[in-house]
Amino acid sequence: MSDWKPKRFWKTATPTTTENGFTVLLDTRTVRTPAKAPLTVPTMAMAEAIAAEWVAQEELLDPGTMPVTRGANAAIDKISTQREEVVALLAEYGDSDLLCYRAAGPEALISKQAEGWDPVLDWAAQSLDARLFVGEGVMHVPQTRQTLQNLRAEFDAFSDFELAAAHDLIAISGSLVLALAVTKGALSADQAWTLSRIDEDWQISQWGEDDEATKSALVKQTAFLDAFAFYQLCQD
Repeated sequence: MSDWKPKRFWKTATPTTTENGFTVLLDTRTVRTPAKAPLTVPTMAMAEAIAAEWVAQEELLDPGTMPVTRGANAAIDKISTQREEVVALLAEYGDSDLLCYRAAGPEALISKQAEGWDPVLDWAAQSLDARLFVGEGVMHVPQTRQTLQNLRAEFDAFSDFELAAAHDLIAISGSLVLALAVTKGALSADQAWTLSRIDEDWQISQWGEDDEATKSALVKQTAFLDAFAFYQLCQD
């Protein structure tokens, strides 16, 4: 049963306005989330993107090819029902951010991390009033309560749909700071992805590529870029 997929039953998918925002009609039926809530989204651009995903489906529905629909479902079914928990979860990444944990060696890797990550941490200190401390190795580097509160405030200001995007940006990259830099336009999504991969790319440069690791990285990169695209659709 885990491989079961619903068959396509609709001929058209049409974005349209509703009293509370925008939605998509499959023929004359409103799209609903897995929890059976009406799929109401904040922008027409997002509704258009969702409609395009439904139009592109063939005989069987494949959720793996529908990142915008999945993001909207998550915002409505999951984040809206447990918003405080999600905000707290995302804010916790500030206390274990990827950019704060540096290699003890070799010097070339230490330099690459500093060159790539220090400017982003400087941006966070100046733009978010969040100066994060850096340590060597994997031992926990505690951050100040004020810094963590300031980072949490950024997510408190996000809509449920923006939080859905932020969740994926952070979980995939391992960095709250990179995610915020992307959402605020300080970095492009491609730049942030490259910065999140400094350690892995260093290992590849030393030992060569592994086919499975490369495939996994491509899947994650696609998901990261999809998450940023979803964030942008929240703004249009």
